[in-house]
Amino acid sequence: MVQRKEPLVMAMTLTAALRRSRLAAAAAAGLLIGAAPMRAEPPGQPVRVSLQGITFTVSSSGEGSARQLTIRTSGGRRPIGPIRQEILGSVSGVEVADLDANGLPEIYVFVTSAGSGSYGSLVGYAVNRGSTSITPINLPELSGKAAQGYQGHDSFAVVERTLARRFPIYRPGDTNAKPSGGIRQISYQLVPGEASWQLKPVRVDQD
Repeated sequence: MVQRKEPLVMAMTLTAALRRSRLAAAAAAGLLIGAAPMRAEPPGQPVRVSLQGITFTVSSSGEGSARQLTIRTSGGRRPIGPIRQEILGSVSGVEVADLDANGLPEIYVFVTSAGSGSYGSLVGYAVNRGSTSITPINLPELSGKAAQGYQGHDSFAVVERTLARRFPIYRPGDTNAKPSGGIRQISYQLVPGEASWQLKPVRVDQD
């Protein structure tokens, strides 16, 4: 089905090839940039994205590090109540996708914390069968080798049927502004869990 987006969502129709090329360019330049042109939320303005007949409207309110995030869903067979939750940081990007190719969309809201660390987190929801409800998507905490040298500055992007998370690697003695260990990318697939959907790490690459 053709993906439709509201005009206020800028440049979110780039092809997967262009997404991959920007990921590669970021690694080659040693820069951490959003591989996909994620739509950051202008102050006081909602972001609307649509896929497979479902529209998500994302907005946040408040000042300081703690804000109220609201996700409204429309286009289903019955009305779906809005989701409201507190986030620690600001919305840095919004994407809609169907990572598991089940014909039902998911909404991915990327959050960046305040402060020099700019730690990234994710708020995600998937539309359930019948299009009458949505279920949370869980992004697991970094652990093991994937977490070594991590100090924030995350960048997220939907790349084909995976969610890519990239961040610089810090070596002992590195300052916050000058990581020297390259870039690590973790690719996640969407899989069903017991009470929520899970983003399962399936690949770790390092430049």
